[in-house]
Amino acid sequence: MAEEEIKNTTVAETPEVSTKAKKNKKVKRIVNAGAVHIQSTFNNTIISVTDKNGGVLSASSAGANGFRGSKKGTAFAAGVAAEKALEAAKKNHALNSVDVFVSGIGLGRDAAVRAISTVGIKIDSITDVTPIAHGGVRPKGERKP
Repeated sequence: MAEEEIKNTTVAETPEVSTKAKKNKKVKRIVNAGAVHIQSTFNNTIISVTDKNGGVLSASSAGANGFRGSKKGTAFAAGVAAEKALEAAKKNHALNSVDVFVSGIGLGRDAAVRAISTVGIKIDSITDVTPIAHGGVRPKGERKP
């Protein structure tokens, strides 16, 4: 009888070992308002959709959508990239209004902004954040006469 009590206590104390490992489910963040950053160069257009703090929700580029070579710099490629990035953000994070920040001088600037409205996301503001050269600082060394 004493042996049975010992066996029962050891079985009860040991935790059950399951063959399936528990996976933590990824929680979907609901973001109503965010920002779209468009980097447009002559060779490619990169679109990043972020929340208000700068955390990236989704991103896409013309090169990631199958365009190669000089086709990456076209307005059509920028529109396709913008649609893909914004549809993913809208589907996964319920994004419905954005502020747009455009940087660069490529052909895809306007096409990417137009693609945002075709997806059905409200545009709150459009800001051009392209850096402007001002001549730089004074060079090191003696002044020349």
